[in-house]
Amino acid sequence: MNPNLLVQFLGKPAAEFTRADIIEFCEKNDVKFINFRYCGWDGKLKTLNFVINSAEHLENILSAGERVDGSSLFPFVEAGKSDLYVMPKYRTAFLDPFAEVPTVDILCSFYNRDGEPFESSPEYILRKASRAFTETTGLQMETMGELEYYIIADAEELYPVPDQKGYHESAPYNKFADFRTEAMRLISQAGGLIKYGHSEVGNFTYDGKIYEQNEIEFLPTNIEDAADQLVVAKWIMRQLAYEYGVTLTFAPKITVGKAGSGLHVHCKFSKNGQSVMVKNGELTDECKKAIAGFMVAGTSLPAFGNPNPLSFLRLVPHQEAPTSLCWSFSNRSALVRVPLGWINNGKDMAADCNPLEKPSGKDFSGKQTFEWRASDGCADIYLLMSALCAAARHGFEMPDALKIAEKTYVGLGVNIHDDSNKQLQESLEQLPDSCVAAAKELQKDREIYTSKGVFSENIVDFMIKYLNNFNDANLRAELGNDTEKIMKLVNANMQVG
Repeated sequence: MNPNLLVQFLGKPAAEFTRADIIEFCEKNDVKFINFRYCGWDGKLKTLNFVINSAEHLENILSAGERVDGSSLFPFVEAGKSDLYVMPKYRTAFLDPFAEVPTVDILCSFYNRDGEPFESSPEYILRKASRAFTETTGLQMETMGELEYYIIADAEELYPVPDQKGYHESAPYNKFADFRTEAMRLISQAGGLIKYGHSEVGNFTYDGKIYEQNEIEFLPTNIEDAADQLVVAKWIMRQLAYEYGVTLTFAPKITVGKAGSGLHVHCKFSKNGQSVMVKNGELTDECKKAIAGFMVAGTSLPAFGNPNPLSFLRLVPHQEAPTSLCWSFSNRSALVRVPLGWINNGKDMAADCNPLEKPSGKDFSGKQTFEWRASDGCADIYLLMSALCAAARHGFEMPDALKIAEKTYVGLGVNIHDDSNKQLQESLEQLPDSCVAAAKELQKDREIYTSKGVFSENIVDFMIKYLNNFNDANLRAELGNDTEKIMKLVNANMQVG
């Protein structure tokens, strides 16, 4: 039942794809083109097209890769020594859902002139982060993302939805349900492991346009594959929106006073394929140590997860997005949320609501995750995942991690944004309020990210410079409630990330 057409044809999981498998698929399915895909500094997929003119040529494409101009892809690469290789990762191959003739797309890794991985490539930084995490902890880190987005189109008068009341609406109230399900189908065919999709809270009309918020959420998988899936998904969704003739944006804030869009990331840890998140109905020490790492690195993680001034119009105190460094169960006002995880004393809910079913006794606690809620669609997916992985590893390395986890926990049902909890909020450390402030926090925490050679000193220095160049330390105060200025910033960053 796997929707990936290559998996169906080859009869093996994508993780086991070989060069010979790709060649076989191309030969037997009359594939005409190979597309190499890879991300530049802007986080968007780039494309290199190859027309297949012989079996030998196809073999050469897949074996040798190709040269690209690194200085046009990364601002920190000098033009005088800019050549990089791009090498296809066979496990990422999928049939291009938009190509008029059969075309196989493959994501690539970057290599330098000596044939070594390009140290500053975000994709390779993530590979290093994942490797360092496993070497340190003996565990594997899995993640999954929630892609929140708005679609902007001509407004309709039929079946309106009350302002900011769009959560889980069905068609005809949810106007772009068909778009969402088509996007999910295409992402799945490209190898994306999707959990579900739904309409989100945000919806409003303005100046003859409807603004409708939706979300597509993925399933946990190893952190490198999770990042690959998200960058492919964003490309597919934008291309599909182009074909529909509508605007799609992952921007964290698109107007004043309406729900923003985050890129929440759920984390899960396993050993030999088995979750280590829950034991005897309680969160494990492993889980709490990772959360503690997020608490300690919490003020610097926005340097990677919110690298745009627009991000900090969403991360505003006393609104829905989290700003206080704390964690809790089922609490959307906390920076880290532990969602419902089927830890319910063995109760079989399926049998309870289906009297013909006998209780199975199956343990679903392996589904448990925890969720980082601050990041948004401006982030480079690979750098964000790398930073989260480094922060989690740091939690395992801290001798006082469990004490930090205990100190930063707030009780179930406590709304940190509520005025009655003002004293609690004031006792908690707060997220930065600008790119400049995030750069300062990154400088303070840089060893978390450079430890074990995950982020190079040079790339951290570049990130600090990149963030400081926004010069937005006082931007919130300067914008105030000036809608015209705010919308100018929004429009300039509508397609960031």
